Amino acid sequence: MKRGTLFVFVLFLLLPAQAPAQKKKKSTDEGMPPPVILEDKKKKTEPTQTLPPPRELPTAVEGATDRLIFQISPLSNKGLLSVQTRDALHALQRLAHGATILKLRAFVAGSGDMRRISDLIGEVWSDRHTPLPALSVIQTGGLPLEGAQVVIESIAEEHRPMNANGLLYLSGQPAGSLDESLSKLEKAAPVASSEMLRVTCFVRSLDENRDAQRIISGHFPNASLNYVQTQREYLPPIAECEGVARTPAGFTAAGTGFFAVNAPKLVLSATQLSFGTQEGDVKLAFDRLERTLAPFEVQLASVAMTHVYVMSRGMSDKVRAIRPDLFQGKASTIVQVEGLPSLDATLGVDVVAVPGVRAAR
Repeated sequence: MKRGTLFVFVLFLLLPAQAPAQKKKKSTDEGMPPPVILEDKKKKTEPTQTLPPPRELPTAVEGATDRLIFQISPLSNKGLLSVQTRDALHALQRLAHGATILKLRAFVAGSGDMRRISDLIGEVWSDRHTPLPALSVIQTGGLPLEGAQVVIESIAEEHRPMNANGLLYLSGQPAGSLDESLSKLEKAAPVASSEMLRVTCFVRSLDENRDAQRIISGHFPNASLNYVQTQREYLPPIAECEGVARTPAGFTAAGTGFFAVNAPKLVLSATQLSFGTQEGDVKLAFDRLERTLAPFEVQLASVAMTHVYVMSRGMSDKVRAIRPDLFQGKASTIVQVEGLPSLDATLGVDVVAVPGVRAAR
């Protein structure tokens, strides 16, 4: 037999012997338990987390009169409105040194969405056990720093008494110049200029008042100072400054342009908006405001200070005629502004009131 033929024949004899061996191995594998596959924990899909809904800001808050402090956020031109608002809120929290912030009043310049500010407060106040502040938001014509889009005033409750004899609220003093308005504010009540806690000035033009910071601090060196341009268009008055001061010992008088409060508590409201120009629309706004104050046993007759932000000059006279009890013998400021959080709003109003005082019938 040739060598090639012999090789093929031997190979043919070996094939049947290998086939059963392979079949036997296969059957043995089938009887084995399935291999264990280790799970890759890094590739495990995390469950989707649902963020809790943002907390709703209160319509009014209550604080101890003798422990209230007044602060203002530093101006910044870094970033847009959201970034500047967060920075301002964090700055106010640092300035408060652990005191509870009760009320914020934000003045916004530019075209940013003012409604976003309430959401940002909820984000910054991330501790859900910390009470949220009431909020007022007003759009202005400009702020005294190029690129700045927001400045925020804060009222906080300290841990210890700061105002032993209560607080004195002073109405806005319209005048033909900033210096004249501040002089009228000094004369409005017999309070030492060093006892003024906060001064806010609404000016017709920032260009006309480039030295405003120096002028205001010259009149009230210890006060927290803020000034804004009310509208883009130059409208009278040229300046209108309001203030909050410590009440001097033994001072109980009331008069035109100021109101002294020595009650243990004060109620600070958020802004209530009106969406029409008719008398009924304005009355409805004040009715809604009074309902928000009802849980604190507050009626509008017990208001100490009223802020009214109007979108037209005619609304000022209408408000005074509809609610004269808010202005006779009380402190008040009515100012025409560039805008309010709702495009349809015609005016906004917020108040400082004394709880537990019922109107006489």
